[in-house]
Amino acid sequence: MHDAITAHPKTALIAEFLPTQITVGMREVSFKRNRWREKDREAAERYLNTHAIPVILGPETRFFIVDRHHLLRALHDEGLTEAPISVVEDWSNLPHDVFWSALQSRNWCRPFDDKGERRDYRDIPKSLGDLIDDPFRSLAGALKRGGGYTKDKSLFSEFRWADFLRDRIERETIENDFDCALALAMSLARSYQARALPGWLGSVSD
Repeated sequence: MHDAITAHPKTALIAEFLPTQITVGMREVSFKRNRWREKDREAAERYLNTHAIPVILGPETRFFIVDRHHLLRALHDEGLTEAPISVVEDWSNLPHDVFWSALQSRNWCRPFDDKGERRDYRDIPKSLGDLIDDPFRSLAGALKRGGGYTKDKSLFSEFRWADFLRDRIERETIENDFDCALALAMSLARSYQARALPGWLGSVSD
């Protein structure tokens, strides 16, 4: 079975995927769900074929997601039962502790809660349905779409922006007036304070 999975990593049941982070932005998940509903059958198939879920084969040959948690949670909530996968590494022979250390060394996991606090790897949910909401991650996603910063290929770049905004905008503002929070985030995004963040569009001369 193991050899077959390694040789032919095509699709997997969504229920079998294991997260490598604790949170998602549920507003972002809703955005992706709405975008998914706009696609006809042919467009949906093309989209899935070009958005395979990158996974690591971990202990017990389980599928650990290393990116696209929001997309996969959206597909899960829309009732899809399987998704295409791309196996990045086969670490199925590693003990659990070594496996999580290896993920951390490659920046392929994010054991931080919705307050931005570091947690134990054992606190990472065991299913997509148990991921908890971090409204700052949703704010960071909306900020990127609104042109506050550019898309960056580095992993968890949106979470880095979320942590930046977390220290400067009240959570209650996001929950009670998202548009106001986004306007504040837009102003902060171009500031010199954000210069070290991926995709920063500000000017050093500012």
